[in-house]
Amino acid sequence: MIRELAQDLVDLIFDWGYLGIFLLMAVESSFIPFPSEIILIPAGYLASKGDMNLGMIMGSALGGSLVGAFINYYLALLLGRKILKRYGKYFFISENALEKMDNYFDKHGAISTFIGRLIPGIRQLISIPAGLSRMNLAVFSIYTALGAGIWALILTMLGYFIGENQELIDTYLKQITIVVLIALVLLGSWYAYYQRNKQV
Repeated sequence: MIRELAQDLVDLIFDWGYLGIFLLMAVESSFIPFPSEIILIPAGYLASKGDMNLGMIMGSALGGSLVGAFINYYLALLLGRKILKRYGKYFFISENALEKMDNYFDKHGAISTFIGRLIPGIRQLISIPAGLSRMNLAVFSIYTALGAGIWALILTMLGYFIGENQELIDTYLKQITIVVLIALVLLGSWYAYYQRNKQV
C-alpha cells in the first residue's frame, strides 16, 4: 500500500516535470524518508526516450537535494542546540558531547558530509550534526552537492540505460551500492591514515 501511494505521488509530481523532480528530491533530502530511486530512475528512462533532458534532471535533482539538506541544517542550527541543552541529559547527551561534536566537524566536517551523502539511510541525516556543530555553510554546500550529485547521476544513468528492466535495475543498484560503500570505506581509511601522518 505504501509503495502504491508513493507511485501515485511520483506519477502526480512527474506531471509537473522538472519542478516535480525538484520538489520530490527536496522531500527525499530532508527529514521525510522518501527513496530517490523511485524519482530519478524513471526520470532517466524518460530522458532515454527524449521526453526529458538529462542536464535539467540533474539540475532539478541537485537543487532539490540542496534545499532539503538546508532544511535539516537550519532546523538543527536554530532549534537543535536549544532542544539538546534542555532535554539532552535524558538521552545521555551532555554539553561535553556537543563540544566534542563541534570539534569533530571543525576538523572532519567536509569528508563526513561527503561520505554521509552517499550512504543510504544516512544521507538525509548527515545535515543535522552539521547544523548542530555550525559547520561552515559554504563547505557544507560544496560537499553536500558533490555527494548528492554523484548519487543522482548514478540513479539517472541507471534509468537511462536500463530503465525498462526492473530486475536488472534491482541487481545493478545492489551492486552499485556495495561498490560505493567499499569505495567509501577505502576513502575513509585513507583519510584516517592521512590525518594520522599529518599529526606526526
